[in-house]
Amino acid sequence: MAQEERQKKLVEEITPMEADFAQWYTDVVKKAELVEYTSVKGCMVIRPYGYAIWENIQRILDGMFKETGHENVCMPMFIPESLLQKEKDHVAGFAPEVAWVTHGGSEPLEERLCVRPTSETLFCEHYAHIIQSHRDLPKLYNQWVSVVRWEKTTRPFLRTREFLWQEGHTIHATAQEAQEETERMLDVYARFCEESLAMPVVRGRKTESDKFAGAVATYAIEALMHDGKALQAGTSHYFGDGFAKAFGIQYTSRENKLTYPYQTSWGVTTRLIGAIIMTHGDDSGLVLPPAVAPVQVMIIPIAAHKAGVMEMARSVAARLSGICRVKADDSGNSPGWKFAQTEMQGVPLRLELGPKDLEAKQCVIVRRDTREKVTVPLTELETVVPALLKAVHDGLYRRALENRERHTYRCRELEEIPQALAEKGDGFVYAMWCGDEACEDEVKEKTGVGSRCIPAEQEELAETCVCCGKPAKHMVCWAKAY
Repeated sequence: MAQEERQKKLVEEITPMEADFAQWYTDVVKKAELVEYTSVKGCMVIRPYGYAIWENIQRILDGMFKETGHENVCMPMFIPESLLQKEKDHVAGFAPEVAWVTHGGSEPLEERLCVRPTSETLFCEHYAHIIQSHRDLPKLYNQWVSVVRWEKTTRPFLRTREFLWQEGHTIHATAQEAQEETERMLDVYARFCEESLAMPVVRGRKTESDKFAGAVATYAIEALMHDGKALQAGTSHYFGDGFAKAFGIQYTSRENKLTYPYQTSWGVTTRLIGAIIMTHGDDSGLVLPPAVAPVQVMIIPIAAHKAGVMEMARSVAARLSGICRVKADDSGNSPGWKFAQTEMQGVPLRLELGPKDLEAKQCVIVRRDTREKVTVPLTELETVVPALLKAVHDGLYRRALENRERHTYRCRELEEIPQALAEKGDGFVYAMWCGDEACEDEVKEKTGVGSRCIPAEQEELAETCVCCGKPAKHMVCWAKAY
């Protein structure tokens, strides 16, 4: 079978995204070898290639957290039911998703244990033990763990019953410090998404009806996927002193008074891998931002059996290993199969090297995002490869931003919303809102789009609410969402 025929056949195994976006997503996740299903519904095996993406996400974010003064800790997986019950709003918000342990071995437990859906209560219990004085504050903690939420409808990365995440938990002497921390960490997430994932996001505050259980305020970053649906890419919560009061956390202030501290929490999950797929992927598979790609440059030897080809491929890989994540494919598969597999797995740059290239002391580099080919002298690789990786990132970001701008609609009347969605496709809808939850619900009922956030960057599109005509308080970003 000719190389191009083998490549074409492999690509055809992916359902076109325009035909069935959900099936396209599942095909990519499976065929790019990111996950495998398990015998427990809603749980997934994250395979080495998928986990390597998460490791790169973790490495970059962990560095950003430590630059802002945070330390990593690790809390238990189990939470006693009595501890979970201490903050009524919090427990009510998570009750439908909690998984319970009722037996230890063959013996029933005296008290049920919740399998960690989030760790606010555990951190509060710990803070109550270790904080006595203003000198003990602030505590800037983070942990990298898995959590369990018993979701009814699941999809790999986007919504699974067990998933990996980081959860930051901090405690401060003043409300102002805690509020600043909440906003600072949202900005960290936004910068990470834009600078490392090439994914533009909208920063904003959640409405009262959509905030985290037990929070005073929740802030989020929202990204627009290729199909026009929103995906919440990260959240940051300001708790005020509510948890501190519920758990009896007090410290002696500088004025020698017993005072309640103020708390935050913030987190992102393996859902970010789903966001990468749905923001940048195409009908040939993944398209990975260079910052998180497990392999940034794949070297494909052409006619590897001929003298010097494989040796030069390995030599080039050794040279580039100091500036990027590089691999020389020395498998027995044909070049056409290797091309298709490299495309499927979203490797940012493919470097082709054959006998004629050796004679000319050059190679061919192909960009995954545009498929543009450039011929590069071997002596210039250390300069050209980093420049091309940056060009891939910039190209992916620009394309994602253009897609968002094409699918962002500013509507002043309620009937404009379904009309815009029908004519131009799903996307972000900006419209004014009075702040009444009844209007928020009515907009969703009549148009199919829910509130995603109140953007930090406000525009006054109209003086009145898009729903009821009363004076507007905020411009809201509305969308269908994952």
